[in-house]
Amino acid sequence: MKIWIDADACPRAVKEILFRASTRLRVPLCLVANRSLAKHAGPLVETIVVADGFDVADDYIAEHAAPTDLVVTADVPLAARIVAKGGMALDPRGELYSEESIGERLAMRDLLSELRDTGMIQGGGPAPFSMTDRNRFASALDSLLHRMLRR
Repeated sequence: MKIWIDADACPRAVKEILFRASTRLRVPLCLVANRSLAKHAGPLVETIVVADGFDVADDYIAEHAAPTDLVVTADVPLAARIVAKGGMALDPRGELYSEESIGERLAMRDLLSELRDTGMIQGGGPAPFSMTDRNRFASALDSLLHRMLRR
């Protein structure tokens, strides 16, 4: 089992929670980004910097993640690819992507993108990351990792 982090937009608080969980449970962790990241100490932490480009980091994760791995990402299309492979994907706000929910999440993402493109709504993107989001993620991660490790 390995934890993969779509690291370009992952909140620092989530990364810190993941580093602690990786160390505590002795699970390897890999950050994938298309820009250089701060160095993270630890024998279980690996950082992969991929070429700059649209979805290059997502493609790397989708290609290398195994069904026994956990992928942490806010990118719904990447999560859909992981779920389709039989893997587990968790949103940085603590929501587990599933076969039942991924279709709805993709449809909502596409609808909001289309509404922004046509000017029907302004702005976009998620609300600022809060302490509630941090706590929800930590709780969901702990529960999910223990369930995955028992398998």
